[in-house]
Amino acid sequence: MLTLSNAVRSRLSDEDRDRGDVPGWVMLTLMSAVLVAGLLLIARPALEGLFQDAINRVSGL
Repeated sequence: MLTLSNAVRSRLSDEDRDRGDVPGWVMLTLMSAVLVAGLLLIARPALEGLFQDAINRVSGL
Protein backbone atom coordinates (compact mmCIF):
# COMPACT_ATOMS: atom_id res chain seq x y z
CA MET A 1 0.00 0.00 0.00
CA LEU A 2 2.84 2.36 0.79
CA THR A 3 4.40 1.71 -2.63
CA LEU A 4 1.14 2.56 -4.41
CA SER A 5 0.87 5.80 -2.42
CA ASN A 6 4.42 6.78 -3.37
CA ALA A 7 3.74 6.00 -7.05
CA VAL A 8 0.62 8.18 -7.05
CA ARG A 9 2.48 11.05 -5.39
CA SER A 10 5.35 10.70 -7.84
CA ARG A 11 2.96 10.75 -10.81
CA LEU A 12 1.11 13.82 -9.52
CA SER A 13 4.30 15.76 -8.87
CA ASP A 14 5.53 15.01 -12.43
CA GLU A 15 2.29 16.40 -13.90
CA ASP A 16 2.56 19.57 -11.81
CA ARG A 17 6.06 20.25 -13.17
CA ASP A 18 4.85 20.09 -16.78
CA ARG A 19 1.94 22.49 -16.37
CA GLY A 20 4.02 25.59 -17.03
CA ASP A 21 3.83 29.10 -15.71
CA VAL A 22 0.21 30.16 -16.22
CA PRO A 23 0.58 33.65 -14.67
CA GLY A 24 3.58 34.23 -16.94
CA TRP A 25 1.52 33.39 -20.02
CA VAL A 26 -1.27 35.68 -18.86
CA MET A 27 1.20 38.53 -18.34
CA LEU A 28 2.80 37.90 -21.75
CA THR A 29 -0.62 37.99 -23.44
CA LEU A 30 -1.65 41.19 -21.69
CA MET A 31 1.65 42.90 -22.45
CA SER A 32 1.36 41.91 -26.12
CA ALA A 33 -2.17 43.27 -26.32
CA VAL A 34 -1.11 46.57 -24.73
CA LEU A 35 1.83 46.84 -27.14
CA VAL A 36 -0.38 46.25 -30.18
CA ALA A 37 -2.95 48.77 -28.93
CA GLY A 38 -0.24 51.36 -28.33
CA LEU A 39 1.27 50.87 -31.78
CA LEU A 40 -2.17 51.11 -33.34
CA LEU A 41 -2.84 54.43 -31.60
CA ILE A 42 0.44 55.84 -32.87
CA ALA A 43 0.20 54.45 -36.41
CA ARG A 44 -3.55 54.91 -36.98
CA PRO A 45 -3.37 58.25 -38.84
CA ALA A 46 -0.68 56.95 -41.20
CA LEU A 47 -2.59 53.70 -41.81
CA GLU A 48 -5.81 55.59 -42.49
CA GLY A 49 -3.97 57.82 -44.96
CA LEU A 50 -2.52 54.81 -46.77
CA PHE A 51 -5.93 53.17 -46.92
CA GLN A 52 -7.65 56.28 -48.26
CA ASP A 53 -4.92 56.74 -50.86
CA ALA A 54 -5.30 53.15 -52.02
CA ILE A 55 -9.10 53.47 -52.23
CA ASN A 56 -8.79 56.72 -54.17
CA ARG A 57 -6.38 55.13 -56.66
CA VAL A 58 -8.66 52.15 -57.21
CA SER A 59 -11.75 54.38 -57.52
CA GLY A 60 -9.98 56.72 -59.93
CA LEU A 61 -10.64 59.84 -57.86
